[in-house]
Amino acid sequence: MDNKGLSLTGGPYWLVLVLVSSLLLCKNVASVPTCPRGAVNCEVPLGELFDRAVVLSDYLHKLSSEMFREFNKQYAQERRFITRAINGCHTSSIPTPEDKEQAQNMPHEDLLNLILRVLRSWNEPLYHLVTEVRAMREASDTQKALGTQETFAMQEALSTQEALTTQEALTTQEALTTQEALTTQEALSMQEALRTQGTPNDILSRAIEIEDRNKQLLEGMEKIINQVQHGVRRNEAPSPWLGLQFLQKADEDTRLFALYGLIHCLRRDSHKIDNYLKVLKCRIIYDSNC
Repeated sequence: MDNKGLSLTGGPYWLVLVLVSSLLLCKNVASVPTCPRGAVNCEVPLGELFDRAVVLSDYLHKLSSEMFREFNKQYAQERRFITRAINGCHTSSIPTPEDKEQAQNMPHEDLLNLILRVLRSWNEPLYHLVTEVRAMREASDTQKALGTQETFAMQEALSTQEALTTQEALTTQEALTTQEALTTQEALSMQEALRTQGTPNDILSRAIEIEDRNKQLLEGMEKIINQVQHGVRRNEAPSPWLGLQFLQKADEDTRLFALYGLIHCLRRDSHKIDNYLKVLKCRIIYDSNC
């Protein structure tokens, strides 16, 4: 029998071996992430950085809009804050494009640094926003606990009055009935007040997440600028925020209105950043073909 066709040194065998090796190599390369865990000096592609930034900015705007609606429902509507003028946002001193057309005509280096400056301008306000809303939650929890104790005290007083002698109960039955009705009405009124006041738990959870996501987006923008501008970065100071004094006022209405204005501005700025990032991604990654 002729074994020449099965020779390991023959052309067909080596051709198959090269093809199989190439497929295995491609499979292994495809399974490796862009930047393996623990890798040093690994640079994420610019397109991927923009994808992450746009997803983050979308989510930030969603969270800030939800927080504004929740705060408006719990605290602002009954105080008619919407009819009161907000004295501008602290980031209003930063010149920004008014619409998409202006953003498209702005040099992308300027637009990138504008986004970076606005994000940095929110570091301090977001920290104090979380601090104030957390204090509101603690005050709300304390008030609920006191309300529950007061309700138990009323119930105990009623039980004591019911333990009066039969003769005393007969002579005071009408007075007790009236008093019990009033006490029940007071308890219901207290429960209704606590219910309508709501709790800032949802607002706090969103504020904490917004602060964290803002830091992540800031880090992502710094990486984008390093690639686009080759490490050249402008050291523009963040816009100063002077609202802390109003958040710390003793008057509750003043504090709540300051929070309302802050959350309103956060929603506005997060929407702007989201739009600017999408303009930049289209221009830089897709050469404006999108």
